[in-house]
Amino acid sequence: MQQENYYNMPLIGDEAPSFTAKTTQGDINFPSDYKGKWVILFSHPADFTPVCTTEFMTFASMIDEFRALNTELVGLSVDSLYAHIAWLRRIQEIEYKDMKNVEVTFPLIEDIRMDVANKYGMIQPGQSNTQAVRAVFVIDPNSIIRTILYYPLSTGRNFDEIKRIILALQKTDKDGVATPANWRPGDDVIVPTAGSCGVAKERMENQSDDQYCLDWFMCLRKDK
Repeated sequence: MQQENYYNMPLIGDEAPSFTAKTTQGDINFPSDYKGKWVILFSHPADFTPVCTTEFMTFASMIDEFRALNTELVGLSVDSLYAHIAWLRRIQEIEYKDMKNVEVTFPLIEDIRMDVANKYGMIQPGQSNTQAVRAVFVIDPNSIIRTILYYPLSTGRNFDEIKRIILALQKTDKDGVATPANWRPGDDVIVPTAGSCGVAKERMENQSDDQYCLDWFMCLRKDK
């Protein structure tokens, strides 16, 4: 009987599993090299594939936007370092939408033996035993996993949403609030639910232009 290997997938709130790896930007020790920064660790199925090419061009074109949010990008696939280098050089020659001459300067991890991919649950047999799904892990400056997204092989990611997640998490950490559906910077935010009858009553009776309640459990305030 063939023995199968099982891996525990990390969950939101877990410390990001550590690893060392070769990348297109040199060796990295993860997540220790990124302490104090937000990180988007993401996987793609394979080099020289069309969906992945559009994603890498998009990520690379947004790198300054992410760095302005103290956020670094780290990619991964189960291809070799030399395949990565050849593909990234080829990407610079491709023009897609309004993107051209795109240089990918963030690290792309070599993971031929799938060590890192398995640690992060990026290999999902229902999709493929030899390719990583499109996983996204948002990791905070304390190396804690804050968001996990999985996309099938056929579906490219929404990078505006990934950036919105970073903005929303940073807003929550800074101001101790929650963000409602479709929140964007400048929109009203949700204050923590009242923890007592007294607080609920006070909030309902003392509303203002800056803070208002739709019901005792749902109060919002203007973004600062």
